Amino acid sequence: MKRLYTHFGDRLFVLALLLLASGVILLAFLMAYELYKGGSEALSRMGGWGFLVGRDWNPVEGRFGAWPYVLGTLIVSLSALFLSFFPALAAAIFAAEYAPRWLAAIVNYLLDLTAAVPSVVYGLWGIFVMAPWLRDHLMLPIYLWAAEKAPWLLPFLGTPSGYGLLTAVLLLSAMVVPFTAALARDAIKLVPKEQREAAYALGATRWEVLRLAVLPLARGGILAGAFLALARAVGETMAVTMVIGNSHQLPYTLFGGAATMPSVIANEFTEAVENLHLSALIAIGFYLFLVSFLINLVAGYVLRRQEALARGVG
Repeated sequence: MKRLYTHFGDRLFVLALLLLASGVILLAFLMAYELYKGGSEALSRMGGWGFLVGRDWNPVEGRFGAWPYVLGTLIVSLSALFLSFFPALAAAIFAAEYAPRWLAAIVNYLLDLTAAVPSVVYGLWGIFVMAPWLRDHLMLPIYLWAAEKAPWLLPFLGTPSGYGLLTAVLLLSAMVVPFTAALARDAIKLVPKEQREAAYALGATRWEVLRLAVLPLARGGILAGAFLALARAVGETMAVTMVIGNSHQLPYTLFGGAATMPSVIANEFTEAVENLHLSALIAIGFYLFLVSFLINLVAGYVLRRQEALARGVG
C-alpha cells in the first residue's frame, strides 16, 4: 500500500492536527480532574453518593447535600426541553420546507440572532417583564382559585411571587427554542433533494413527503440537536439564577423558589470562605460536568448512527 503522506510538510501538518485534537481531549480530562480534585474534600467528608443524594445544605454547620440542586436542574432542563421541542420543530419545518425563500431567510436570521442573545439579557427580561406578568396574570389567579375551590392544591403551588420554578422553566424554554430550531432546520436541509423528488414521483402529497421521506432521515439530527439543547439548558446559569428564586429546599412547589447546580455555584462561590464550602461547590461543578459530558456523548452517538443509516450501512 502506498503511503498517504510522503512529503515532510504533509506529515508535519498531520502531526500538528493530531496534537491539536489531542490537546482538546486532554483539556477535557484535565478539567474533570481539577474539578474532582477541588471537590475531593467535600466528597470524602460526605461520601460521593451521600453528597449527591443529601438534602441538607448548611454551610454554617458544615453539612452539604446536592440533591435539591440536582433535582432542580433535571426538572428545569427537561421541562424546558419538553415545552420548547415541538414549537422549535415547527419553526424548523416551516423555515426549511414551507416558507418562501425570502421569508425563510428572515426566519433563519431571527433564529440565529435570538440564539446568540446573551443569557443575562434574557434574565433581565425575565425579571422586569416575564416574572411580574406571570405573577399578576397566571400565578395569582390560579392561587386564588385554588384557595377557594381546591385548598389541597396550595401546598403544591407555593407562594406566587413571580420568581420560582415555573418562571425559570418558561424562560429557559424560550431560550432553547431558537437553538433547537436552528439545529433541526440544518438536519432537515441535509436530506437529499432526490429523496423528496422520489416521493413526489410516487404521488405523495407535500405532507406525506415530509412525514415519510424527510423527517425519517432527519430524525437523528433533530434528536441530536435536542440533546445538545438539553446540554445547553443544563448548564444555563445567569438567566435561571435571576428568576428561579434560589431556594435550598427541594423543588416540590410549582410557583415556589428552587435552585439548579449552576445557580447555586453562581450565588455562593464568592461567599464561600470555608474550604469545605468551596469544595462542595466545586464538587457540584464536577457532577455538572459529568452530566453535560454524558449528554453530549449521547447526542454524538445518535448523530453518527443516523448518518450511518442514511448511507445505508446501519
